[in-house]
Amino acid sequence: MKSQTLTRYVPGMNCQGCVKRMREAIQAHDDNADVVGTPAEKRLEVTAALDGDALDRTLADAGFPPGDPDAPTAGDGADSAESSDADAAGTADSRERPAGGETTRLAVSGMTCASCVKTVQQALERTSGVTSAAVNFGTHTAEVTGNAEENALIDAVQGVGYDAEPIVDVRDAEMTRAQQEARDYKKRLRGSIASLALAVPLMASMFVYHPDPVGTGRLYWLVIGALTLAIMAFPGRHFFTGAWKNAKHHQANMDTLVAMGTGTAWLYSMVVVLLGPWLPEAARGIYFEASAMVIGLILLGNAMELKARGRTSDALKRLLDLQTRTARVIRDGEEQEIDIDAVREGDHIRVRPGERLPVDGDVTEGQSHIDESMLTGEPVPVAKHEGSEVSAGTVNGKGGLVYRATRVGNNTRLGQITRQVASAQGSRPPIGDLADKVSSVFVPSVMIIAVLTALAWFNFGTDERVIHMLVAATSVLIIACPCALGLATPISTMIGVGKAAEHGVLVRNGEALQTASKLTALVVDKTGTLTEGNPRVTEAKVLAGREHDALSYVAALERGSEHPLATALLGYCEEEKGVDAADIRDFDSVTGGGVKAQSDAGKLLLGNAQLLKEAGIDLSAGSDSARALEDKARTIVYLAVGGRLAALFGVSDPVREDAKSAIARLQADGLHVIMLTGDNRHTARAVGDEVGIEDCRAGLKPEDKHAEIERLQEEGHVVGMVGDGINDAPALARADVGFAIGQGTDVAIESAGMTLMRGSLHGVATAIELSQATLANIKQNLAGAFGYNALCIPIAAGVFYPLTGMLLSPMIAGAAMSLSSITVVSNANRLRLFTPRGEENVATESAADGSTEPREQKEAA
Repeated sequence: MKSQTLTRYVPGMNCQGCVKRMREAIQAHDDNADVVGTPAEKRLEVTAALDGDALDRTLADAGFPPGDPDAPTAGDGADSAESSDADAAGTADSRERPAGGETTRLAVSGMTCASCVKTVQQALERTSGVTSAAVNFGTHTAEVTGNAEENALIDAVQGVGYDAEPIVDVRDAEMTRAQQEARDYKKRLRGSIASLALAVPLMASMFVYHPDPVGTGRLYWLVIGALTLAIMAFPGRHFFTGAWKNAKHHQANMDTLVAMGTGTAWLYSMVVVLLGPWLPEAARGIYFEASAMVIGLILLGNAMELKARGRTSDALKRLLDLQTRTARVIRDGEEQEIDIDAVREGDHIRVRPGERLPVDGDVTEGQSHIDESMLTGEPVPVAKHEGSEVSAGTVNGKGGLVYRATRVGNNTRLGQITRQVASAQGSRPPIGDLADKVSSVFVPSVMIIAVLTALAWFNFGTDERVIHMLVAATSVLIIACPCALGLATPISTMIGVGKAAEHGVLVRNGEALQTASKLTALVVDKTGTLTEGNPRVTEAKVLAGREHDALSYVAALERGSEHPLATALLGYCEEEKGVDAADIRDFDSVTGGGVKAQSDAGKLLLGNAQLLKEAGIDLSAGSDSARALEDKARTIVYLAVGGRLAALFGVSDPVREDAKSAIARLQADGLHVIMLTGDNRHTARAVGDEVGIEDCRAGLKPEDKHAEIERLQEEGHVVGMVGDGINDAPALARADVGFAIGQGTDVAIESAGMTLMRGSLHGVATAIELSQATLANIKQNLAGAFGYNALCIPIAAGVFYPLTGMLLSPMIAGAAMSLSSITVVSNANRLRLFTPRGEENVATESAADGSTEPREQKEAA
């Protein structure tokens, strides 16, 4: 079938991330499909060998069913004014699910190991309307994509024996989690002390006094048995309730193993005490102390693990600490301090010197300097005056300000960053799939191994075969550790994502974190990436007509554009030359080329040479001037009026001071760096020579950059792309990992796998080095977790008994199981000490501003 172009209205399309998911779904049916989405208009344009019905089915299967553009938007997930107002007023019902790929985060309680994670994830994935689900054992959260209602998701989790509640506010969720972990830590520690208080003296006394359970010592052992039962019923209660709850749902987890092991030891000991005279003398072993000791050691290990895990979310906590809890709002002429959640868009807020800003907004009164280092990493405070934009979490200087709130709550820039960090910390890199597959069959496999071990000892053992059978089977059940498997990937991911956030890198998900470690080629844009992104007009030459008329047309054409070149031209015309904008009509933007419109003097064209050539404009009149400007490495902008070349402008954009050192660092990391730019060849070559990039490709449109990345991927490269996140959105989405550099706009955060909050390419190198360190750490954890179980389970089963004549004690098995989880968490925490190469330069720059604010807080975003 021939390719055809189809346009669809997609209500659930909210960002370039949505476009990327739809593109991947469509290209799964047609590799050559071209998919372009405009989230602001909910419009998707597809050129592919698919008919309309096939396209609609593909989009629906991906979680983005097409809709009717003329249908009411109140309930279809489109961004209507009504829904925006409702969100702003805090009245929107969070349980209303849009028709599309929306994401819901849940706090899940009751999980104790990797098997629990698999059970919860499968329950969520089976829920109607769910596109994908990811459950994180490290954060005890679940992230679900699709259009299922929250109530249905919660019911699904509860249906398999766990509990869940929606995460609406990240701050509240983090606070609740921290409080719960603190309570659990104290509870586990108290339980451990109580258990060990019985077990340790009991073990010590056995070397001195060991009454015969058959004779006069029966009462003694009955008392010990009752005390042990109390330990199992109170400090160790959750092991047995968890095991029972899982059994009712035909599941098994770590609780099952511990409950079976300790319960079997206690039950066997009670049988010996009560029925000792009828048992062979070799079968009269007592193991009450083993049950108490195992529970005590595991609880102690749980407490230590919780303590270590509490440090893994420090970066998120520091981000949350940037958010104030109150705001000083001016309403009806009166100033009042209210809770931050009560602030609404349009409120006027007063900020005193030294205070932290509560929400985003535009300054309406006053002048000051604001320290934005916690968001941008730039150490120099930024001057703010009437009309300036300000962000939540930044710190006001000595002046007083009044500003109007434009974004509040989770919609602030700080809120977006915090949500992304929390979401990325809860995501899972693909490397964790192996552990997930193993964990799904781990506990049942261990139970089968324990049964086989018992049968082997009973049938082939020598003396005291019943005792050996019990000891070996119990040790197998207790020493197996699904916790270490479950923690191996998420704990390292949490710390890696948090560490990246401290260095100004926002990681979108675990997949981006893993892929960044494998990059072989890095594509960089020029303007705003290698250069400062603040160009200025250095030369202007009018070739036809009056200078005033030419500049008035330029001012009119560039008004409203946020492109750096447009800002430079507008500043030159209006501020330097004092020219007012002319009247124009039929304005249109040409992606990668420039702009065009109609005026009384005829058709206007403003842009690069390619735009004018395609319109049939003769550029020979300006060829000498253009050549002279190209020799000076200027970017040239042409103006045509009424079919004739009227003027040309030379624009200079200084190269970033640290661009050369950053490129050298990336090349030292083994990356092949390529510069792609829409600028002319001379300018591109001059910038490339200055920063040390040999491979420079100029005169490219956005679609050409997209094609270049495809070509590199076909050559076998794993490609990263660095761009501004807006014009380069298609290329960022096409790359294996996209790095959006700059101010962290909505589109940048959604389009790229990683967003750099600072305007430096050193952030890309830092992200790659952190990714490599995180993946190495995850591999160490997985190797340790798999190696531990592969080694310890056979030892517990007694494979070395023929050589040593000894079996592993269940108490030692319990200690080893606890230590395995602690080892994984401790190894993951080593990432907190990791410092990327070149970071000493960042530290020096951060200290140069004389700020007394802790560096960790300044770099929290």
